Amino acid sequence: MNVVKEYFNLICTPLTYIINLSLNSGIVPQETKITQVIPLFKSGDNSLFTNYRPVSVLPVFSKFLERIIHNRLLNFLNDRLSQNQYGFRKNYSTAYALIQLYDKISSAFDDKKVTLGLFIDLSKAFDTVNHEILLDKLQHYGVCGIALEWFRSYLSCQKQFVQYNSWNSSLLHITCGVPQGSILGPLVFLVYINDLCSVSKVLEMILFADDTNIFYSHTDASYLMEAVNLELEKITCWFCTNKLSINVKKPNFIIFRPRQNSQTLDLAFNISNYSIDQVKETTFLGVILDEHLTGKSHIHNVAQKVSKAVHVGIIYLFIYLFYFI
Repeated sequence: MNVVKEYFNLICTPLTYIINLSLNSGIVPQETKITQVIPLFKSGDNSLFTNYRPVSVLPVFSKFLERIIHNRLLNFLNDRLSQNQYGFRKNYSTAYALIQLYDKISSAFDDKKVTLGLFIDLSKAFDTVNHEILLDKLQHYGVCGIALEWFRSYLSCQKQFVQYNSWNSSLLHITCGVPQGSILGPLVFLVYINDLCSVSKVLEMILFADDTNIFYSHTDASYLMEAVNLELEKITCWFCTNKLSINVKKPNFIIFRPRQNSQTLDLAFNISNYSIDQVKETTFLGVILDEHLTGKSHIHNVAQKVSKAVHVGIIYLFIYLFYFI
């Protein structure tokens, strides 16, 4: 990229011609569809492939083309995307998602209701996007003609190789998924998952990309359990239809209730034939939530991190004073 920036005045004219030719013909140059995949370790056992996140490094010139398409597609679809989707969108953020959650649960507390918070994580969501389903959804939202053919060309004949240290694998065709780390990938994933919010008219959802969080409030806990389990069957059907799977190790639920409500609620929820564990606190978009929404657990966690940072800073200060003064 540094070379491109240095000599951009020399390549600007031919690059503009190629981009315009791609937009007018609906054909994406094959050379821009070769992706280098770098595995980044997340957590857990570093000998397991599942604990690595595949990040795609795209050719430099493909980023120019993707950025132009991204901006046009976002302007076209912005009003069609669900208001409950807070990921990868301008003027949306985790802060707004948290405000919506706190507002909903606080209002339920005022009405003497208990609120179910169901937190679901999808397994390899970006990597399992079905291309034909994605193209059908783009067409449903109004992308047609040459624009639709451009996306068909963009998704077809994609190739990738994995680089680890100094070793490169052979090229393999990509049959599904959108590149993680690309400019256009996150936006087309939002299109893919957008209609999830319309599956249930009863449940309220807060989405951040593939993080799916479901909420429902009621005064009667037994009715709440029955109603939610019926709606979860619809959501399970949607996941199966769209060829997405749930990470069965991560789903959990919290029953949010005021501190004055000390009643023990024995509730059970199932999704995709898996029983969901009940917890007293969980992490939502980086914030630790507890069943009474006090925020004490999150404050304690932040205080510990700050304490460690201050402690390390003091040690470095003493080392500096000892050696240099």
